[in-house]
Amino acid sequence: MNKINKMMTAEQLLHDPLLNKGTAFSQKERDLFGLNGLLPPRILTINEQKTRILKNFNSKQNNIEKYIYLMGLHDRNETLFYRIIIDKIEEMMPIIYTPTVGEACEKFGYLYRRPRGLYISFKDKGNIKSILKNWQSNTVDIIVVTDGERILGLGDLGANGMGIPIGKLSLYTSCAGIDPSKTLPIMLDLGTENKDLLNNPNYLGVKHNRVRGNEYNEFIDEFMDAVSYIFPDSMIQFEDFANRNASRLLKKYQNNYRMMNDDIQGTASMCVAGILGSQKITGRNLSEEKLLFYGAGAAGIGIGDLYALAVSKTGISVENARKQCWFIDSRGLVVNGRDNLSDDKKPFAHKFKQLNDLTEIISEIKPTALIGVSGQGQAFTENAIRKMSEINNRPVIFALSNPTSKSECSAEQAYNWAEGKCIFASGSPFNPVHLDGKTHIPGQGNNAYVFPGVGLGVVASKTKRVTDEMFLIASNIISNSLSKHDLENGRVFPPLTKIRELSLNIATAITKSVTDKISKDSIENKMYKAYYDNYDT
Repeated sequence: MNKINKMMTAEQLLHDPLLNKGTAFSQKERDLFGLNGLLPPRILTINEQKTRILKNFNSKQNNIEKYIYLMGLHDRNETLFYRIIIDKIEEMMPIIYTPTVGEACEKFGYLYRRPRGLYISFKDKGNIKSILKNWQSNTVDIIVVTDGERILGLGDLGANGMGIPIGKLSLYTSCAGIDPSKTLPIMLDLGTENKDLLNNPNYLGVKHNRVRGNEYNEFIDEFMDAVSYIFPDSMIQFEDFANRNASRLLKKYQNNYRMMNDDIQGTASMCVAGILGSQKITGRNLSEEKLLFYGAGAAGIGIGDLYALAVSKTGISVENARKQCWFIDSRGLVVNGRDNLSDDKKPFAHKFKQLNDLTEIISEIKPTALIGVSGQGQAFTENAIRKMSEINNRPVIFALSNPTSKSECSAEQAYNWAEGKCIFASGSPFNPVHLDGKTHIPGQGNNAYVFPGVGLGVVASKTKRVTDEMFLIASNIISNSLSKHDLENGRVFPPLTKIRELSLNIATAITKSVTDKISKDSIENKMYKAYYDNYDT
């Protein structure tokens, strides 16, 4: 326990989640820090503590109760919290993040227990540096920031969106060993258009319509200047900004700050990894794919851009690679000559007739993969998936929207309608599907395969910028990690149990692309192991 300041009182120690060990404090530590009588007399190992926590966890009636219970543990003993998350990652990730975190954000005003992170509102404009200086540490490796306008597929949740940065940062530690004491969640409260929240007496954010235009831009500019000044070594991850801002802010800042947008770049890397993985089953190569995106927001366009970059590595121009990507937005197929196309969509607007019906579009375009990034639940109809199966021997169906209620289709629907032929992945987890004597294990296209390893690589290498090439590196490593068993079961993503190893491999490859001065072992030795070496003394 060499991290403990001996000037701390016993009460302060027991209420510091980074240092508190609860009933695991040894007798020597109890004598040294004046803990005798403040704890039950029996001393428990971390494994004994874990057994008790899991028993209580499993007694909860639903996922939101499990979430509340785990967040309570997070608030009092982070070492034990992360030990449990790491050891039970497949069971715990859907609770601490997607899909349960969506419900937690919706109910954030009711669930709020303890302050975590920083809240900066538009009323703090001109004073953002002072707010940032209030943070407990000036050493921060990873910052996750949101303005709460597009939380998952749930829309504008305002300040309730703070659950997302908190959840993302817990995955940075669980999946890539980033020290939790060096992470910082930030909520930029710029108001909300959600009338239910504005009229809710339990809403904790500023009750004001969203700030727009120059005032918004000036605020974000000030924030970026201030945060890079106060925390110069941190990587800044933008999360769940609305389409109107996400892409343009990434383009505005990515060449001047150490920043990324996970909804765009992380999602793109994950999806490209899934496509590369599917090719180990279909036998196709990148130049043979034709991708149809249902949804043409920042995430979908980001996938198209990274896919085009990947194809360009095979000797095909980026312009020709984009011709393999087709998009459907709220007005139908994105085609050349259509009015009011955004600049992001124009490179993917091909010369073709205007169509609106999904099944008809599939019949005409003949895509190899149908990728849902729309936030529109049940958008993939039975007719559409059956048509994909007529055209392709092994159609790729990715229903990536979150949470589960927004998924374009379920795993059971996809496998049944495709008669077991499809290669399926989704944003939210689905249970295995048993069909005609075979078990299909759906892949979860979770960005947690990508951003923790990229973040670790950025921190380890001390690179000044986060590049698209880094996300392509991650895609290739993820797809190359698939085992024969994974592929036989139709999986295009490895089991989450491999995620720390995967993150380390991604970080090492990114570091080597920047500098050869840091080895894989040196990165691994710095990863937070979820327990201090002497936890059980």
